[in-house]
Amino acid sequence: MSKQYDVLILGSGAAGQSIALRLADKLRVALITKRAISDSASAWAQGGIAAVLDTSDSIEAHIQDTYIAGGGLCDPKATRYVVEHGKAAIEWLIGRGVPFTREDQSSLGYHLTREGGHSHRRIIHAADATGAAVQATLTDQVSKHPNIDILENHIAVDLILGDKLGLPEQDCLGAYVLDIANDRVETIGARNTVIATGGAGKVYLYTTNPSVATGDGIAMAWRAGCRVANMEFIQFHPTCLYHPQAKSFLISEAVRGEGGLLRLPDGTRFMPAHDERAELAPRDIVARAIDFEMKKHGLDCVYLDISHKPAEWLREHFPNIHARCLELGIDITREGIPVVPAAHYTCGGIVTDLAARTDVPNLYSVGESAYTGLHGANRLASNSLLECLVFGEAAANDILSQAKRPLPKLPDWDESRVTDADEEVVISHNWAELRRFMWDYVGIVRTTKRLQRAQHRIRLLAREINEFYSHFRVSNDLIELRNLVVTADLIVRCALRRKESRGLHSSRDYPDTLPVARPTILRPHRR
Repeated sequence: MSKQYDVLILGSGAAGQSIALRLADKLRVALITKRAISDSASAWAQGGIAAVLDTSDSIEAHIQDTYIAGGGLCDPKATRYVVEHGKAAIEWLIGRGVPFTREDQSSLGYHLTREGGHSHRRIIHAADATGAAVQATLTDQVSKHPNIDILENHIAVDLILGDKLGLPEQDCLGAYVLDIANDRVETIGARNTVIATGGAGKVYLYTTNPSVATGDGIAMAWRAGCRVANMEFIQFHPTCLYHPQAKSFLISEAVRGEGGLLRLPDGTRFMPAHDERAELAPRDIVARAIDFEMKKHGLDCVYLDISHKPAEWLREHFPNIHARCLELGIDITREGIPVVPAAHYTCGGIVTDLAARTDVPNLYSVGESAYTGLHGANRLASNSLLECLVFGEAAANDILSQAKRPLPKLPDWDESRVTDADEEVVISHNWAELRRFMWDYVGIVRTTKRLQRAQHRIRLLAREINEFYSHFRVSNDLIELRNLVVTADLIVRCALRRKESRGLHSSRDYPDTLPVARPTILRPHRR
């Protein structure tokens, strides 16, 4: 089952689809997606895209805002590159037909909003569902392009490397990919491969990410010999609905902005004890306060209470939240909403340069799977979709500049020495254990002792999973679990190396911030 393409793109979010469209007029492209093509974190993005579009704004102001949010850890070259290319990225989307919210009174013709951390109105958006609008527009065009093959319900097992096949080159030559529906592994050769698989939110018990966010690309690149950086910086959203039937449902920060109060189960408010701004403190402070109270009192959740507002006002201002909670038996006009912080965004990832190239020749990474240096220790709101688009163009331009090279014959996936798994419960049990102890030990506030406990358990799990992987036929769940364990290990390793508190990494043992900001870069043994 061997196929060959000019470019293999792993992931179907804004990064993957934008690259595919930039390449497909000249090259044959395969786009791999684990579920449906529309199932990605990009489609869930409620905010917008930050770019300097208004004459009252400036490149320097956007750069400065990004530096401040990033805790002094943003890479200067990458930050300037992204911000300077922001306007062109937006114009490309407009040219593609993305229906951004218009404003006739504006000289720009589009409404710009402002979000936390930004000093100017620079967020172009499509109502409160920008990601969905971008994704729908790109998906429609990707689906119709004759040079793009979309392989839904496929998951990459591992990258194919020249030196692993006994060839003198270390190039990436494509990937082995599991066709989930037909339960067979295909060999897909490609002159260039792009990892656009998103982040790793599913390594935690609570996350706002879709179920496909299992760190696959990061883990595959690490196994292939790529450096990985800043994995300790996981952004948490403070208020995710806590309910067994509520999968990744966010309770907007606007609820706190309109007077919502955070309470313990007995009704006691706790935010005033943590920050003078109380419930209106920044996202990371609120998330840490909730985490502290949950650990201190052994709670499963806390409560966000806005029931003191008139019922009609609540239904008008928060119709979606009101309706969703009511479906689950929670009447926000009469009671508090059970909430927990949830893993939201992976600020670190695979080390890339300004052309999105990784350490392995002909392998690129774009989007949340990549570490470009833009986000530093904390992502500035609405910079993530911008990063996808700008580095997507950079990767496409670099790929188009290359001369075509012949691909060697690639061996098929070898299943001759494996059998069907006889204990699938091992996978589900290990998955649940990993996500629980990552939440308990490697969450919002960390200690060295907790991190070491997590590392010990990760090593035990890794041995068990690798043994399982060696003896049994691969499945979607096994591939994801294997990648989650690798990703968890990288997060813990980075966290143990950082002897300070900076941005999203808060350590009880090292509460101070060091005078010099340095990234945490891990190098695999292979290289």
